Amino acid sequence: MPANADQPQSKPTLKPNPSQTSRRGLIYMLVACVLFSFMNAGAYAIGLLDTGLPSSMISFIRILTNLLILAIPALIDRKLTGLFGDGRPSLWLRGLFGSTALMLSFAAIARIGPGESAFLTASSGVFVMLLGPLVLGQKNSLLVWLAIIGSFCGVSLLFDVHNSHNLFGQTMALLAGLLSALAYLMVARAGRSNTPQTVIFYFCLVGLVLHALYFVEFGYRLPGTPESWGLLLLVGLSGSGAQHYMTRAYQSAPAALVSSIGYLAPVLSLAWSIVLFEQIPGQTALLGAALILLFGVVLPFLR
Repeated sequence: MPANADQPQSKPTLKPNPSQTSRRGLIYMLVACVLFSFMNAGAYAIGLLDTGLPSSMISFIRILTNLLILAIPALIDRKLTGLFGDGRPSLWLRGLFGSTALMLSFAAIARIGPGESAFLTASSGVFVMLLGPLVLGQKNSLLVWLAIIGSFCGVSLLFDVHNSHNLFGQTMALLAGLLSALAYLMVARAGRSNTPQTVIFYFCLVGLVLHALYFVEFGYRLPGTPESWGLLLLVGLSGSGAQHYMTRAYQSAPAALVSSIGYLAPVLSLAWSIVLFEQIPGQTALLGAALILLFGVVLPFLR
């Protein structure tokens, strides 16, 4: 008889199937993309409905909603101090870059619409690859550098140098993409010692401070109609939900796959821009968006 025959047999533990986990992560990212597109379309609709409402108020409500969703459960469980993590500088820098990028992206949406601004802001993935060697010490292959060049060719096609109003909004959207990339790189430098909730908490905390300083300097105005408040709530909830599901996606599936699927968000934003707001891009702009989409999807698989 086996030596352990007289000992109780333990039940086998069921390990999650990696393919099922990855599939779940991809579904999370699809949901995040849909919610991000709702957020972008809602932000632009508010500007049309309440023309005097500054974009800073929209980004403020977006951040405030996210903070409340994080802080209220933590307060109930008496775990609020846990959201502060280890307080390393990269967390604060992630908050600074991320919240500034959010303010710029909403300002860009108000000027050039949700579709075009979403594609320019989606250049963050290209900036991550571009700055990775400098910030994280990573090495890029020749194919990666060629894809980066191809992506920026697409970005250049989106710029309307003959219209100063569009050019200003496009520049803000591109700058939002750059700052978003810096925020992602700060997350990478923060390591795994801090939870996703902590990273998002610093984004909200620094964002509230930035908005407070902005309001002190330039003033603020609250929405004037119940419809505007309703759209603001939609923007806040959809943006917070998108961030939650995106975080779950990166925890569940390979980063390259998740990053590639993330480009569905600007595609959906462009679709809402055409269907809801009749903003039909020209052929040059569409070609630029196609190049950003193509190389943005391919880039994560080339490293």
